[in-house]
Amino acid sequence: MKIMHYAYSPGHENFAKDPAVVKFNGGYYLYYSIITAEKKLGIGIAESPDLVNWHYVKELIIESDVHPHGYGAPGAIVQNGKVYLFYQMYGTGAADAICTAVSPDGLNFTIDPTSPVFHPPVCDWSCGRAIDADIVYFKGKYFLYAATRDPEFRIQKIVVATSDGDFSRNGWTLAYDGSVMEPELPWEQECIEAPATLVHNDKIYMFYGGAYNCKPQQIGCAVSPDGIHFTRISQEPVLACGKSGEWNSSESGHPYALTDDDGQQYLFYQGTNDAGKSWYLSVVKIEWDGDMPYFTSIYK
Repeated sequence: MKIMHYAYSPGHENFAKDPAVVKFNGGYYLYYSIITAEKKLGIGIAESPDLVNWHYVKELIIESDVHPHGYGAPGAIVQNGKVYLFYQMYGTGAADAICTAVSPDGLNFTIDPTSPVFHPPVCDWSCGRAIDADIVYFKGKYFLYAATRDPEFRIQKIVVATSDGDFSRNGWTLAYDGSVMEPELPWEQECIEAPATLVHNDKIYMFYGGAYNCKPQQIGCAVSPDGIHFTRISQEPVLACGKSGEWNSSESGHPYALTDDDGQQYLFYQGTNDAGKSWYLSVVKIEWDGDMPYFTSIYK
């Protein structure tokens, strides 16, 4: 299957991770983690007319004292004619949390002054960290999913909060006192992260990265009727890493799901074949056989 590859960072030309894509103002905007010229983690923006041919536009500069060590791993949603990014602080360990920024043009963003807007409580199932945000609208509410870790900072798992439409700190409520997904299968090892959600047949489907980076990370999928209680649709990855020598032999991971204006759905994800020295982004079409997804090339 022919695959799209994209990678560019100001500080590393073969580095692009953690994709998030929206359809906005007639085109597609890709937000992703980059290495900045100052060798910090940041967010880059690329544009495309067709989801295949991407060109780098700029580094996203979000002015704030909230995240002095860098930021990345954005999730995105278009609401009321604006793009909202939900991204993570970086470099503070258990204190990493989710921030929000908004843009009227998809290119220039202003941080919500209440940021960080979400992290789970420090408790017996979480150290309080929140990274890898994803947001989806479902049955009259916004569901914000993020990855957290256990108090020992070892096991990565998924937490969820909900909002009626207020994306500030006071707008989010923890929807479940516990993780909604955590590693159970051998291939998931000690990590479920990077939730990527979409709505199909009146249910939320969550694609996720199983296992930490390059262990290898591969992509699984689970389904929920209420956005809280998830059941895996397969005991194996739905999108595995590649064979030796292929572009994603070390990982197929950190997915992101896009539902286009015409209803066609796409899965973006990252890959590497050199244990993380370089990272590329790719995308496949999501097709459905009833309630089971499968993937086809985006190329016609």
